[in-house]
Amino acid sequence: MRISQLLSIERPTVSFEFYPPKTESARESLLEAIDHLAQIRPDFVSMTYGAGGSTRALSLDVSAQIKGHTQGEVMTHLTGVCHTHDEIRGIADQLWGIGITNVMALRGDMPQDSEDPNPFKSFRYAKDLISFLKNIHDFCIGSGCYPEGHLETPDLAVGIMHLKEKVDAGCDFLVTQMFLDNDSYFRFRDKVVSAGINVPIVPGIMPVTGFAQLAKFESKFGVKLPEKLRSLVAPLEGDKIAIERVGVEWAANQCEGLLLGGAPGVHFYTLNKSHATVDVWERLRLTDSYKSRKEQS
Repeated sequence: MRISQLLSIERPTVSFEFYPPKTESARESLLEAIDHLAQIRPDFVSMTYGAGGSTRALSLDVSAQIKGHTQGEVMTHLTGVCHTHDEIRGIADQLWGIGITNVMALRGDMPQDSEDPNPFKSFRYAKDLISFLKNIHDFCIGSGCYPEGHLETPDLAVGIMHLKEKVDAGCDFLVTQMFLDNDSYFRFRDKVVSAGINVPIVPGIMPVTGFAQLAKFESKFGVKLPEKLRSLVAPLEGDKIAIERVGVEWAANQCEGLLLGGAPGVHFYTLNKSHATVDVWERLRLTDSYKSRKEQS
């Protein structure tokens, strides 16, 4: 089923994101995590793609394998950076051939060790990749968005203008970068709708599991850290279990508030682990927002 169809159903969706494992033991751990998360009955799962396509073959291989480990749809990420039209056409044909019809289309990041003076060979922007994919097969295409602004484009108005270009090119739904303050999502959603963008916007959630993680969220991804969360975590530095407990509770409250506020679902960035996500779900499933989803399933 097309993910856009899943998102159009009245009940909210639950989905997970994984990245391709680089060793056989990591692959086994990932499949164990997917099997553990199957109890949540995800509507779809997604597999990321390394910078510059560095894990292209692995992403495709693992995407095909996890189709047998989940009842939900499988979506593979594709990035335009460092790829030619012929390369993307070949990948698109492979995906279509194994029954993966949902694609997350992104501009992508440059690999850190790249010396290529022209990384954007055929796809300067995500909108170019989206348009190209739409003309190859009838993919359902998602793309990313940034409720608190992208590090390269901190001006939200400019970011939303680019977002509209992606939707006009054929993007069917959006998934946000992770955020820790629900107000960021709701303000962003209202601005997007006001700009005439009418596709589902799925909020991305990542439970906080460590103290150093918070600094990385701010510096690497530009995620704003709520003062309340900072004050809860700061005294716990060095106590990983206590920090994870706070992070799980915070994420569960986020999910409940998002679903009650009309979000079409929640998308968990799992880091290929199941523990924290299952803990969030255990709390979420006791709330009215989750019970409503279950009754409509």
